[in-house]
Amino acid sequence: MTDKKSNAMWGGRFAAGPDAIMEAINASIGYDKRLAFQDITGSRAHAAMLATQGIITDSDAEVIREGLLTVLSEIESGKFEFSTALEDIHMNVEARLKEIVGEPAGRLHTARSRNDQVATDFKLWTRDQMDAAIQGLEALIGALLDQAEAGADWVMPGFTHLQTAQPVTWGHHMMAYVEMLGRDVSRFKDARARMNENPLGSAALAGTGFPIDRHMTAEALGFDRPTANSLDAVADRDFALEFLSCASITAMHLSRFAEELVIWSSAQFRFVTLSDRFSTGSSIMPQKKNPDAAELIRAKVGRIMGAMVALFTVMKGLPLAYSKDMQEDKEQVFDAADNLMLALAAMTGMVSDMTANVDSLRAAAASGFSTATDLADWLVREAGLPFRDAHHVTGALVALAESKGCDLPDLSLDEMKAAHSAITDDVFTVLTVENSVASRTSYGGTAPVQVRAQIARWKEALK
Repeated sequence: MTDKKSNAMWGGRFAAGPDAIMEAINASIGYDKRLAFQDITGSRAHAAMLATQGIITDSDAEVIREGLLTVLSEIESGKFEFSTALEDIHMNVEARLKEIVGEPAGRLHTARSRNDQVATDFKLWTRDQMDAAIQGLEALIGALLDQAEAGADWVMPGFTHLQTAQPVTWGHHMMAYVEMLGRDVSRFKDARARMNENPLGSAALAGTGFPIDRHMTAEALGFDRPTANSLDAVADRDFALEFLSCASITAMHLSRFAEELVIWSSAQFRFVTLSDRFSTGSSIMPQKKNPDAAELIRAKVGRIMGAMVALFTVMKGLPLAYSKDMQEDKEQVFDAADNLMLALAAMTGMVSDMTANVDSLRAAAASGFSTATDLADWLVREAGLPFRDAHHVTGALVALAESKGCDLPDLSLDEMKAAHSAITDDVFTVLTVENSVASRTSYGGTAPVQVRAQIARWKEALK
């Protein structure tokens, strides 16, 4: 009989007392049911291997295979009834399999443990998410390449400290994010290659005495090889941590771009117009068009990086091999993966739909003495001044222009020559923003010819 006082202490949520509390804290089926496809895929591969090795009969293996397909069909159709009493996806599937096929179901768990089973399921799921992230990143890169190609010649201000620095091209700015996201792709690919080892057959922690063929199940599940140490195999969650690390860096890159879109779409900048599909209005101010999608993307990095920190914290003090703490590994990864894919899709949509306001970009590029460095470079190149002296002369001319309320190209030749006698009329050819960007022809520079070369390189790489 349950003590009423205990019930009051625990609260109404756990009216059945400590047993209900233990069931609630111990069960993971509420979230690990997302591993159903991977669990059944791994079980089918395991059953086939057991039959090939003569550990179970071919007829039992066939019955198990058909039964697992029935279970999968029930799950996919929404007819499957998950039970918290059965704790996790593995026991839920196995219990239902026994209801369908009877005694052969009990042979499926030969030569494996839930420890290597969950490690295998989780690896398969995480590997799929890495593939999805790569595809999402490549779609976004494609959208950025389209923007870069359209605006390879459009001039805009380049910033440092969010202050006007030098003119760049729209295409060059878009390609900066292509490079960032390209590194993200390489990180996911690198992590995927490293994690592609099969834990199945490691059993609880020490391997098994049954004559299993781990290479067979590795090949069947698309792994490159079986894991080489059974202790490490069941205790390892590096693959999940690497996924979260890659996801966090990607989310940070998306957040940086989102921040720029928020700034650029403001009335003070007017660099871009975001489509109505990715903006919202104000409930009280009819003139407002809020870049909500960009702002939400900007926030995702906190959630995704938080998941990474949470899993690091779970894993940091665990002795080998498996501990129940590791049941806390999945929710963070599931949530981070969902939000990363949502952020990638939203950013791809925004980039595809956004319109650059070319006139506003050009006007901003021409302000703030953005060609001052071009003037200094001209003094070095044409007048033979050491760069530090050229820097000083240019600074004096910037101060003069600022006091007159004009920009550098608006100064007269006489005013220029008063700062240094070697200045000639030719200097004005480098003071336009178009000539400035065209001159930056070093590899990776902002010159349109360089931007187009990088676009072509990336298009070839994405084929």
